[in-house]
Amino acid sequence: MGVMATAESYVLAIGTKKGLWLATSPDRKEWSLSGPHFLMSEVPSIGIDTREGRTRIMVGVRSEHWGPTVFHSDDLGGTWTEPENGAISFPDGTDAALERIWQIYPDAESRPGVVWAGCEPISVWKSTDGGEHFELNRGLWDHPHRGEWGAGYGGAAAHSIVVDPTGEKVHVAMSTGGVYRSLDGGGSWEPRNKGISAYFMPDPNPEFGQCVHKIAADAVVDGRLYAQNHHGVYRSDDDAESWESIAEGLPADFGFVMLTHPRRAGTAWVIPLKADGERIPPEGKLAVHRTADAGASWTRLDAGLPSPEYNAVLRDAAWVDAAEPAGVYFGTRGGCVYASPDEGEHFSEVASHLPDVLCVRATGIPAALLPDRV
Repeated sequence: MGVMATAESYVLAIGTKKGLWLATSPDRKEWSLSGPHFLMSEVPSIGIDTREGRTRIMVGVRSEHWGPTVFHSDDLGGTWTEPENGAISFPDGTDAALERIWQIYPDAESRPGVVWAGCEPISVWKSTDGGEHFELNRGLWDHPHRGEWGAGYGGAAAHSIVVDPTGEKVHVAMSTGGVYRSLDGGGSWEPRNKGISAYFMPDPNPEFGQCVHKIAADAVVDGRLYAQNHHGVYRSDDDAESWESIAEGLPADFGFVMLTHPRRAGTAWVIPLKADGERIPPEGKLAVHRTADAGASWTRLDAGLPSPEYNAVLRDAAWVDAAEPAGVYFGTRGGCVYASPDEGEHFSEVASHLPDVLCVRATGIPAALLPDRV
């Protein structure tokens, strides 16, 4: 990922349990908040597509009355479009119905129009028209392991999708099934979990069944991935063929977040939580932890963050933008959202008293594209 084009303004999309809010800023320090959109609907996934000179915000919306779908806006929330008959629908014969859209992932600049989605029940989908219509990935759906994949505490989720620059290597993480890899663009899939513990199972080192919470790729080192597990933080240097622990130096090895730097090798962020039924920041002290050496050491970052704080940060309620320096964002289940313009060194509050924050995404755009009303 290259350096973001000079951005005169920044947009931060915040998906919550009861709607979507949009925040804008000229400097990532002072923010203006608007919304809600889709009030009383859950927004667990957001994708912002800035390819081909546009800014398309795609949101996975789940209404208790109307069910789940994907809306998109090309005018920063001024208007929203839902494709006729919905963007994602299981084909006849699958005997399945869409429950939730957990992930929306715009592909590389070299593949404009391609957008991936991870859903519940555990499934992966691909769009070639900018997220308006998606097709079920049959290779993963028809995998012989599918009947043995279980639901995590939040549901049966295909929650992480990582596509390499060639488009041939695709990694997916699911709860609970672990990490699966395709070497043919999604045609076929194999589990890749060697070294990731499943201590809660009779065999703590199974081929699949791990409760991986999030994966992310190193933007520079080919084949390097990071994973936050249900107890465990890991790195792979061989395209997930094997994983090794990098949890030493963290106050807890539980959590949901895994972020990587858009340009710098070996730099990643996690937000540790105390596990075993508590799921709060250790000692009630909220902090982001950053590594600059691929997990060999970690630095605690908490300037501007509240203490005490007893709310968790969910897997997609955190993001890193592509500006220089990179911005780091996250929201809590207590409805507070924080932004750092300097890679986590200093945070400021963007919003408070929102519903549970489920997902955040941010990007920079020229000020001329920003409507006055936002």
